[in-house]
Amino acid sequence: MANEDKQFVTEITPQGEDFSRWYIDVIKKADLMDYSPVRGCIVFKPDGYEIWEHIQQELDRRFKETGHRNAYFPLFIPESFFQKEKEHVEGFNPELPWVTEAAGEKLEERLAIRPTSETMFGHMYAKWIQSYRDLPMLINQWANVVRWEKRTLPFLRTSEFLWQEGHTAHENEQDAREETMRMLEVYRDFVENYLAIPVITGQKTPSERFAGAVDTYSIEAMMKDGRAVQAGTSHYLGTKFAAAFDIQYLNRDNIQEYVHTTSWGVSTRLIGSLIMVHGDDRGLALPPKVAPKQVMIIPIGPPKTRDAVVGRSDELFAELKKAGIRVGIDDRADVRPGWKFNEYEMRGVPIRLEIGPRDMDNGVCVLVSRISGEKKIVQQDNLVEEVQAMLEQVHNEMFERAKAFREDHFYSVDTLDEMKASIEEKRGFTLAGWCGSDACERHVKDETGATSRNIPFEPAVKKTTCLVCGEKAAHTVVFARAY
Repeated sequence: MANEDKQFVTEITPQGEDFSRWYIDVIKKADLMDYSPVRGCIVFKPDGYEIWEHIQQELDRRFKETGHRNAYFPLFIPESFFQKEKEHVEGFNPELPWVTEAAGEKLEERLAIRPTSETMFGHMYAKWIQSYRDLPMLINQWANVVRWEKRTLPFLRTSEFLWQEGHTAHENEQDAREETMRMLEVYRDFVENYLAIPVITGQKTPSERFAGAVDTYSIEAMMKDGRAVQAGTSHYLGTKFAAAFDIQYLNRDNIQEYVHTTSWGVSTRLIGSLIMVHGDDRGLALPPKVAPKQVMIIPIGPPKTRDAVVGRSDELFAELKKAGIRVGIDDRADVRPGWKFNEYEMRGVPIRLEIGPRDMDNGVCVLVSRISGEKKIVQQDNLVEEVQAMLEQVHNEMFERAKAFREDHFYSVDTLDEMKASIEEKRGFTLAGWCGSDACERHVKDETGATSRNIPFEPAVKKTTCLVCGEKAAHTVVFARAY
């Protein structure tokens, strides 16, 4: 059996050997996705899609608590819509796929396949908003979008992906800016307290902000290879799209004004992020709140006691399920327990529950944490409470481990040479001063391959000089190589 277990583990490339290979090995081995025949597109298999469903359900609940409602807008967007907001079309043009023919005939106007929906929302809001009484308009949609990426990576960067996009319209700048920051905080709280991923919140530099936005804010997460993932964004769009699409309303003084709009979104990149933040050489490690199975029950024992152990396992299964815990049971007689242990560790199941004939006699069972490996003998009479407590403990340990990793791989630098050395010799984020010039920001990217991630709201250190030109720093910025 030992050889069989060993062979199973070696099917995953160690992170330290090749992180990208490890990532692909894990998502394939854990059966989260498969490649489709269309370049850059993936098929979400049930376990992968269920993670997204849990993300979706929790975020949807939070959006509705803050007054938003869901709607659905068309996948196809007329080319003329993109011409109305110059920055927007320039930002997306390289990634846009176009529909030029339908029903055997050439279309009079090309249709873009939705890369994002600001323009379509803008067109409809111009029809729907007439007066201040129609504001604020708070709409979200769950949808798929297409951006024809040159380099793709499952979940993190694909030609088609799933997301939500919120689009809101407000009477004035203050209300719209409050909305922008409110939704950024919803994202931060969700990603940290639901996915156990620590993030850095801040404002994007002008070169990195969303095409057509006045200001863009983001949450940035560190992967285990030290690279960054932009885990969510919230944009204050000012009156740019309102002017482009003529979204005007009669204000409280009977004067026509343009609305102030926002947009904000997260996507299935979050799945890639949680894999890269929490996974290890044994495979996935899934945060309990989004894991398809939170507990896997494995009956153990010789054939003569098997029926009794399986029967008791079924009773414990029913008890946990009734308490709202997502639980599975693997009672296959032809598969050894050691193989099952490896299998469910690799799939990232937060807790393994073992029960054998001796446990039954003593009225106990064994809980094993995927994260710490801790084995805890618990009373069956108190099982639900013990499982709930361990699930919370697993979440907290995952968050603290990820936070500690980030702190250990976060470097403060004062010069470009220091940054270059840091990036070449270590993996992680760097904190540096920046004067605010596009030229200095571009120079950092050209020299190091790192981009500005954001200007953090709460930097650990306040920088005083620009790392490139040595002039006074206008901002303290997080730089990193990114996915």
